[in-house]
Amino acid sequence: MPRTRIKICGLTRPEDVRAAVDAGADAIGFVFYPPSPRAVGIEQAAELVALLPPFVSSVGLFVNAAAADVEAVLARVPLQLLQFHGDEAQAECARFGRAWIKAARMRPGVDLVEFSASYPGASGILVDAFVDGYGGGGKTFDWSLIPPGFGGRLVLSGGLDADNVGDAVRRLRPWAVDVSSGVESEKGIKDAAKIAAFIAGVRHADG
Repeated sequence: MPRTRIKICGLTRPEDVRAAVDAGADAIGFVFYPPSPRAVGIEQAAELVALLPPFVSSVGLFVNAAAADVEAVLARVPLQLLQFHGDEAQAECARFGRAWIKAARMRPGVDLVEFSASYPGASGILVDAFVDGYGGGGKTFDWSLIPPGFGGRLVLSGGLDADNVGDAVRRLRPWAVDVSSGVESEKGIKDAAKIAAFIAGVRHADG
């Protein structure tokens, strides 16, 4: 069974980046969505990304951002993957010359196969709970909405924490899991012990 990749998202402090890296995270996510309590500025993000060692990916999260705003971030912050959480079409996601993933906000009636087909250029499809606002709501959704066999492109998000991530990995076998609120002491402030416990839960489920 392949090793499940792990992304810790919404980091705002150097000590949280170090804790996630030390615990074994594969990717670190930075939020460029000003209404979010986890949002970072361009210079702040550049300083945080500079802390990442080789083979730990930097991911930038955007929500319906203007192309010029994304370009301004990319001019200063060396992001390796873009993550789009809004209503962006395939062409809008693909225009920046970087690998990207697209978030699907899951609720009854969402056809994930059809959604995925609308984004053929995506490196992956991130599934999250449908909540007011975008991302970081700490809510799970009905995992049965994910079709069997979808795991190859699947990035599972939405209300994951150390207590439920093992079950999620065993049931769905996603390519990756993505956590934000589930490893926080408060919004935008990560807890090193929770990060370590989350990653340990994934690794135990991987067997």
